[in-house]
Amino acid sequence: MRYSDEQRIKRIYENAIKLHEYIVCNNISKGDLLTDVPLQWLVTTPLYNIGEHVYNLSSGYKEAHSEVQWSMISGLRHRLVHDYDGTNWNIIADVVFEEIPLLIKELKKFL
Repeated sequence: MRYSDEQRIKRIYENAIKLHEYIVCNNISKGDLLTDVPLQWLVTTPLYNIGEHVYNLSSGYKEAHSEVQWSMISGLRHRLVHDYDGTNWNIIADVVFEEIPLLIKELKKFL
């Protein structure tokens, strides 16, 4: 299915919200994410989806909203998919606990 930029932003936002809510509602800590393999698998799916939608946003949209680090987001997806065994979970924990809440705030402005 071909999505518009607006649809992609909505999907990115929804995935980020669901991931953040799961972490908060289940009282998950960074330490949990660093050591719990099933939890690591759980957080990668929304990160894949977010990264894939970001990758497919039009370059015009990305340029118009250059305050968001689009290339970092899509690059994270690429690293998770193609170098999963080399994943630095400290970085992923920082993304989940620090960057996702910031991304949610940014994307909310676009909706």
